[in-house]
Amino acid sequence: MTQQFPGPQPQPGPHPAPMSDEHAPHPALPPYGVPPTAATSPVDPNAPKRPWYTKKRVIIPGALLLLFIIIGALGGGGDEDSDRVAGATQSAAPTEKTAAEIAADAEAEAERKAQEEADAAAKAEEARLAEEQRLAEEAAAAEAAAAEAARVGTVSQQNAYASAKSYLDFKGFSRAGIIEQLTSEYGEGFPPADAEFAIARLEAEGGVDWNAEAAQAAQSYLEFKAFSRQGLIEQLTSEYGEGFTREQAEYGVNTTGL
Repeated sequence: MTQQFPGPQPQPGPHPAPMSDEHAPHPALPPYGVPPTAATSPVDPNAPKRPWYTKKRVIIPGALLLLFIIIGALGGGGDEDSDRVAGATQSAAPTEKTAAEIAADAEAEAERKAQEEADAAAKAEEARLAEEQRLAEEAAAAEAAAAEAARVGTVSQQNAYASAKSYLDFKGFSRAGIIEQLTSEYGEGFPPADAEFAIARLEAEGGVDWNAEAAQAAQSYLEFKAFSRQGLIEQLTSEYGEGFTREQAEYGVNTTGL
């Protein structure tokens, strides 16, 4: 049989009785008004660790960054609002005119209208004068054309004119004698009016000198036969002869020396 030895025996003296959790000593609290620190705060080793994004070293820089972003956004929006307000003010500024500016604008507008009216009146007067000048020029041109037509006459009158010139180049004729030659049925047979027109045109143009014609006729008669002064004058003035006037006949006879 195995010998058993007694174990250590409790020593006499006071021993503290085991304490329950209620009576376990608590850590000392900091004085009133002093925030707990890491040294004084109780640390629970079994407490779960906080996520990384809840830690101060992450929260504080993130908060500062977010604050800067918000301030920047507010600042930019303020600038845009300021720009819009400034633009609206500038846009509205031209419409806000003083009484002096309004009066000046009204005066300028009145002057502009007056100038436009003056310009329109000047243009109208210029157009009127131009039209008057045009009408006057047209009238003058028509008058000149009519005068030219009157001068040269109709085709029949022009032919009578040409025939009269031919006869006068051939021998000396009096005015009455050349008209009779142009109108005679044994001569040219022109209407009396056309023959008169042809002779009048010759006289107007200076194409005939009746004194010279009388001298030419007197010389022709003397070449044909001998005449006395009186007889030659009668031949030149007779209606059956040449039909010169008395003055023209005397002029012609004088040129012959009678």
